[in-house]
Amino acid sequence: MYNEIMLVSKVVPEGRVFAMDTQTLISIGIQLFNGIILFAVLGFILYKPLKNFMQKRTERIQSQIDDTDEKMAEAQELMAKYDRKINDIDKERMKVLEDARLKAENERKIILEEAMKEADEIKRRSSESALSDQKRLQEEARIYIIDLASLMAEKYIDQAIDPKTQDKIFEETLAQMEGAKWQD
Repeated sequence: MYNEIMLVSKVVPEGRVFAMDTQTLISIGIQLFNGIILFAVLGFILYKPLKNFMQKRTERIQSQIDDTDEKMAEAQELMAKYDRKINDIDKERMKVLEDARLKAENERKIILEEAMKEADEIKRRSSESALSDQKRLQEEARIYIIDLASLMAEKYIDQAIDPKTQDKIFEETLAQMEGAKWQD
């Protein structure tokens, strides 16, 4: 490294490391002029394409933002629509449940009324059956009592009355029965 510094120092004229002389100023002026020309040429050549690129990029980003905002608005509108539908479904579900409850209540009343009518009909039939059974039993008892009374009378008559008197009473009773009408 030392050798390189010595080599560079031999190239620089004697007594001059950095001086503000005319040569340095001209050199600085030329470099500034070259920089300005380079800036102007590059600005002229690249400014419009760079400006167009930046403008297109800005438009693309703005378009994406607008699309996103639009999609967000659509999503919020869709969410509101679904919320309304859910509320409508809830209302309809409540209405259906209330209708079903009312219908079940009406059917319960109808079934109870029919059961009461059927129970009344069963009571009426059982009462009629009991009355008919009672009449039948009374008739059977009356016939049994008549049979029993006639049996007792026959035994009494057999023991108390002689056969000749029995025949006479029998004929008189028969004559009376022929003349009498039967009652229902």
